[in-house]
Amino acid sequence: GEPVRPSHHRKATRPRRMVLLIDVSGSMSPYADALLRFAHVVARGNPAGTEVFSLGTRLTRLSRALRVRDPEVALAAAGRAVPDWAGGTRLGETLRAFLNRWGRRGVARGAVVMIFSDGWERGDPALLADQMAQLRRLARTVLWVNPHAGADGYEPVQSGIAAALPFVDRLLAGHSLATLQELLEVARRT
Repeated sequence: GEPVRPSHHRKATRPRRMVLLIDVSGSMSPYADALLRFAHVVARGNPAGTEVFSLGTRLTRLSRALRVRDPEVALAAAGRAVPDWAGGTRLGETLRAFLNRWGRRGVARGAVVMIFSDGWERGDPALLADQMAQLRRLARTVLWVNPHAGADGYEPVQSGIAAALPFVDRLLAGHSLATLQELLEVARRT
């Protein structure tokens, strides 16, 4: 009697957890609707393994609102849930709130974390760098999606993106449907 694993008991593979952090500040308002639609598609595709949050002057969890089947109803519910739509950006403070409430408790552990932001920071860039370092230690992969990164001659010189870049696995453009498709391919490969 040698113990053998029966052939019909294969280990099931599950998709890796995805966390989407979407900047809804004034500078990102031209892209916010398209990014929330993208988040809706991702959340509907893997409802148990996807968490969506908005970043602005405060953190708002949007996962439940974006799991609704009808995209218009889901986006309306997400819009009602975000109190700081088109306001300022405090990336360091909102990332700290995410890590304290959700990230360290398992949401970010081993996950593919996608941050959708142009990197404009009204708060302290050193705080953002510290929070990004903590997030990098928790997550499997950290992807930063900046809609301006697709423009010719783009340089990441804004204080927020400059502070965060050392802790990002990959900086991607998110200004078109093709770049969002590329983002999904990168996330699947990690």
